[in-house]
Amino acid sequence: MEYRLLGRTGVSVSPLCLGTMMFGPWGNDDRADAIRVIHRALDAGINFVDTADVYSSGVSEEITGEALQGRRDDVVLATKFFMPMDDRPNHSGGSRKWIMQEAENSLRRLKTDYIDLYQVHRPSTTTDVEETLGALTDLVRQGKVRYIGSSSYPASQIVEAQWVSRERNLARFVTEQPPYSILVRGIEEDVLPTVQRYGMGTLVYSPLSGGWLTGRWRKGAPGTPTSAARPGARFDMSTPANQRKLDVVEELALLAEKSGMTMIELALAWAINHPGVTSAIIGPRTMEQLESQLPSVGVTLDTEILDRVDELVAPGVTLNADDNSYGAAELTPQARRR
Repeated sequence: MEYRLLGRTGVSVSPLCLGTMMFGPWGNDDRADAIRVIHRALDAGINFVDTADVYSSGVSEEITGEALQGRRDDVVLATKFFMPMDDRPNHSGGSRKWIMQEAENSLRRLKTDYIDLYQVHRPSTTTDVEETLGALTDLVRQGKVRYIGSSSYPASQIVEAQWVSRERNLARFVTEQPPYSILVRGIEEDVLPTVQRYGMGTLVYSPLSGGWLTGRWRKGAPGTPTSAARPGARFDMSTPANQRKLDVVEELALLAEKSGMTMIELALAWAINHPGVTSAIIGPRTMEQLESQLPSVGVTLDTEILDRVDELVAPGVTLNADDNSYGAAELTPQARRR
């Protein structure tokens, strides 16, 4: 496996990052099997693992920590904080109080004394970014965190955070973790260029677009979910946006077959092909899913394939706005004063 530099840190990481969201009650609740999947990924050359405190309420971190015993020093371990861990008022967010408390919780669950990359899971509308960066800087100076990063930050807030770090002499975000796939290309317009300008690494999540690019859901296929089976606008197949996605998936399936690869290989190879992308986070639940994703690191996409993808989904376009991770707070009626 060929490794890539994580921004300007000098740290080398694999182009596929193992996401562990599906290990625990949210997905694979068989701990022994989940650990086997993690070990297989490490044996295949993946040295980058990403998790979060909120995944299965901490169980994912526990499984990850157990799996990395004896192999910790060979892994770049990333986790995240911010999402509510329970219904208590100060058990979420980007405050100093919560960051200092939850960092210790994550260290305990991960069975380690340091986190390589500690990421803010979402930007806060109520906490000054200087407070968040200040707390994270203290963790870096204490040796409990090596690097810090952001996730799902719009370009304007990436710039603001970089500015505050420089002006206040605080640790800066060295990575951004945004959503990115053939069907969700919005970050190409502003986020990716901004990240590149600041020399940040980019860990893109959901490169298979929540299962849309696995070939699992096809037009007229019996296994394709309905809005009743999978609540939420992302999986309501009756909407024009999702009908368009199904059309694109059919064309991508033909393109993959013609090119001698699976849709999964096409989708993952496409994501890591962008020069602004450091690593794509895969989230297998089973060994079979992991094995179907690993070959993508050896796939080369020629100009003809890339041009065809651009014809199906134009650069910078997200086909369904419900797939976006941006603007949720900014677009509420309260924020718009209506």
